[in-house]
Amino acid sequence: MGVPAFFRWLSRKYASIIVHCVEEKGKECNGVRIPVDTTKPNPNEVEFDNLYLDMNGIIHPCTHPEDKPAPKNEDEMMVAIFEYIDRLFNIVRPRRVLYMAIDGVAPRAKMNQQRSRRFRASKEGVELTEEKARMREEVIQRGGYLPPEEIKERFDSNCITPGTEFMDNLAQCLRYYVADRLSNDPGWKNVTVLLSDASVPGEGEHKIMDYIRRQRAQPNHDPNTHHCLCGADADLIMLGLATHEPNFTIIREEFKPNKPRPCALCGQMGHEIKDCQGAAREKQGEHDEFADTMPVSEQEFIFIRLCVLREYLARELTMASLPFPFDFERSVDDWVFMCFFVGNDFLPHLPSLEIREGAIDRLVNIYKDVVHKTGGYLTENGYVNLERVELIMQAVGVAEDNIFKKRKEDDEGFKRRMKEKRKRMKAEQRGPAYMTTGQFAPQALGRRDRPEAVQNARHQAYDMRMQHNKDAAQFLKATMKNGGNSAGASGSADNRGMKRKAEDSDSEPEPEDNVRLWEDGWKQRYYKTKFDVDVEDEDFRKKVVKSYVEGLCWVLRYYYQGCASWKWYFPFHYAPFASDFKDIKGMFTDFEKDTKPFKPLEQLMGVFPAASGNFLPPTWRSLMSSPDSPIIDFYPDDFAIDLNGKKYAWQGVALLPFVDERRLRAALADVYSDLTPEEVRRNSLGSDVMFLGKSHPLFDFIHELYRTESHEDTEIPAELCHGILGTLNLDDNPILPDKPVTSPIPMLRDISQNIAIGVKFKDPHFADGFVFKAVLLSGAKMPNKVLKPGDWEKGNREPWRPQLGFNQHRQQAHLDQSGFRALGHSLNRNQHGGQYSNAPPPSNYQQGNYRSSHRGGHQPFQHSRQNSLLGAPPSYHQPQYPRQQQQQQQPPPAQQYGASRGHGWDRAAQSQQSAYQQNMSRGQGGAPAGGTYQQRYHDRQDDWRGRRDTRGPQHQAYSSGRGYPAPPPSRRYNWN
Repeated sequence: MGVPAFFRWLSRKYASIIVHCVEEKGKECNGVRIPVDTTKPNPNEVEFDNLYLDMNGIIHPCTHPEDKPAPKNEDEMMVAIFEYIDRLFNIVRPRRVLYMAIDGVAPRAKMNQQRSRRFRASKEGVELTEEKARMREEVIQRGGYLPPEEIKERFDSNCITPGTEFMDNLAQCLRYYVADRLSNDPGWKNVTVLLSDASVPGEGEHKIMDYIRRQRAQPNHDPNTHHCLCGADADLIMLGLATHEPNFTIIREEFKPNKPRPCALCGQMGHEIKDCQGAAREKQGEHDEFADTMPVSEQEFIFIRLCVLREYLARELTMASLPFPFDFERSVDDWVFMCFFVGNDFLPHLPSLEIREGAIDRLVNIYKDVVHKTGGYLTENGYVNLERVELIMQAVGVAEDNIFKKRKEDDEGFKRRMKEKRKRMKAEQRGPAYMTTGQFAPQALGRRDRPEAVQNARHQAYDMRMQHNKDAAQFLKATMKNGGNSAGASGSADNRGMKRKAEDSDSEPEPEDNVRLWEDGWKQRYYKTKFDVDVEDEDFRKKVVKSYVEGLCWVLRYYYQGCASWKWYFPFHYAPFASDFKDIKGMFTDFEKDTKPFKPLEQLMGVFPAASGNFLPPTWRSLMSSPDSPIIDFYPDDFAIDLNGKKYAWQGVALLPFVDERRLRAALADVYSDLTPEEVRRNSLGSDVMFLGKSHPLFDFIHELYRTESHEDTEIPAELCHGILGTLNLDDNPILPDKPVTSPIPMLRDISQNIAIGVKFKDPHFADGFVFKAVLLSGAKMPNKVLKPGDWEKGNREPWRPQLGFNQHRQQAHLDQSGFRALGHSLNRNQHGGQYSNAPPPSNYQQGNYRSSHRGGHQPFQHSRQNSLLGAPPSYHQPQYPRQQQQQQQPPPAQQYGASRGHGWDRAAQSQQSAYQQNMSRGQGGAPAGGTYQQRYHDRQDDWRGRRDTRGPQHQAYSSGRGYPAPPPSRRYNWN
């Protein structure tokens, strides 16, 4: 979502929504890697039902990572993606559904942003190549040393777009990966896997939301399903709130700013390419054994608990004395809608609303003041009441002039503080003009030797005075040489009398801003500069406002009901002012019906620059570069970037021409006949695929469809698939049991004994005009409250303390300063290990023979991962936590909770057994004899409370088996 700093603002304002993931690591025994047993209870002390993966957030960091060496080829990229999914599955451990969604063809409104990103990436790549060549020549001329330039093909990340060969190969690799896991990993055996690849239209996260909306509209849906969505985009938070599901969690990588990056020229750390001096590389390690490694740490994950965010919003949005009944769910929808004004992927943000300036807080305050006049809420089920929105916009418009002036004051204050900071840093680097010796000499902190004894205090004081007089004399001499100008003599002794260079100046060059929003007449200058029209042109201003109002309606409908129009887009680069929203009630009626998405290759023509034309057929590629092409104006070699009041180019607006759909289709009509059969297949729209293992209740039903060769659409029996409904159809290239699956990656083995099956899947169909209700479902049980009275202001006042897992009462180990010093002395700081560290991904797969010399040969099958991708997990046939055996073999408390059981996840495994068994029992779908979903959810919550209350004192106390006392309260420690 196009809201820079939105997540940072959210996590600071509502600090308790963040929970750090507890991740169980695999072990290694005698050189054999033993993977994690994901059939065990979740170490985060919560059981998830469904895991959804927004795959583009996984594909990009695995194919071109920023903090570790890039994969050498496509095969290593695919293996890295497999490992990433394995790690997420290990953390979340879904028990019902795994949904993997790759971005397909996007709506036209999104394609404009995709086009801007890809043109920028191509331009930045060319500029980086030119800068590297220029800097290399300068460094070599100065006598510096640079390693020989490697001639290797640069990975073009633009290939991560629907319709390319890369995305088609990725889909085939993921089918193989799913089949392998279903055949060999016991944690996957009862999971329903859904794969929506790039041939299925729609953005990945919105395909996931469409699936959730359609499933929760079915009578068999469990309203207490616990969802977990993986992705780094900020709009996932909005989408999760829009579902109105009480148990919705987002997992994402923890953002760590200022990660070290190597210089693009010499490959060394600690400087950028513009500061490269060509210095010799320092030895890494005693024998230079770490020469080819980067100092990286394993990326950690965090949970974002939307149920806790709902608690915060309930306190913030609750209003008293309303002329209509207060509905918290409707107020959440209004909050989501107001966040669109500060930016999204489809509309530019309003000039007066910046997230860093507290724009959302300002909108919420205005909303609470104005809602009494509106007579109701702004939105309902994804539809906007424009008459009420106009009141909000007019209230913002009244404050626009003051907002712009305060922004300028804050900017000037920030520059002044930064200038003073730079002066202090320079003064600290210079140090004092004269350093005393003897008894007055400064001593290093922590030195145990005493200062020198007093020899002659008067003599020492005389030396200090004489040194001061010498400095004053030199300053006066330099001033006289400079013609009486003291400015030239204000520098150090070496630079006195010399004019300062431009780069030594305290002031930084500022981008030219012709609009000057902080001065009177800002609206006239804005429209003249940005749109090249006069502010008196009311018709044009109404046209811009009308398009923006249509955009607000389209975005909200997209979030709550699905894509209302595949053709609509905002046809301007800039947004209007809030004060321009006048008489907007009748500006929008409805969108065009029955619009169709682009085909994959057509989208490539709409978003790719000419530099990425190698991913297209030759005759299509020529339309991008040939001077005789009728659409050559769509592909400029260079384009302007308007900083629009910002400081950096990535914050600016790329002034690219908008693609005319009619002209594009007319030009492509002449080259469609040149497509090969393979390109025709890649240019067609596909379908989702469902995969199951042999132990899944729906397996026999699907197998029977293939046996009878039924080519008709078949409804899924809800009682066989966790209450999931949809339509099944036979796959054209199916994965079938007892048939080997060929590995598309040479370094990985074929699956000779496959027990997975795949079939096409379609979401339940609804009639045109059906409205999905944005409400809590009947029978939904709200999770227990998490926030305490002291949590409301924790994000702003108190030191933040991380929470591990979902149990806020989890006992954590504490180290004092001596403990940290001991760790620092005993650990090897030169090693940067970790299961998912900077080691090349394929190294974890070098076990066994992955591909036999004869593909048709069969290998003996074992229920283990000895022949799988990642080693040998426990067998399928192990018992599922029999309580009787535990009661018979339970050790004494001192032994059970001793040093051998000191890990948090070991204790969590014992306290989670009954919750896990209840979760597995309700995973059979429908309403079995154990009672309804609501009753089982009550039982699970009561059991949780019972376990917390009935734990004995020997279990509640901190014990390591040695009789140590409990640690002091955590308030003694300052958690920064």
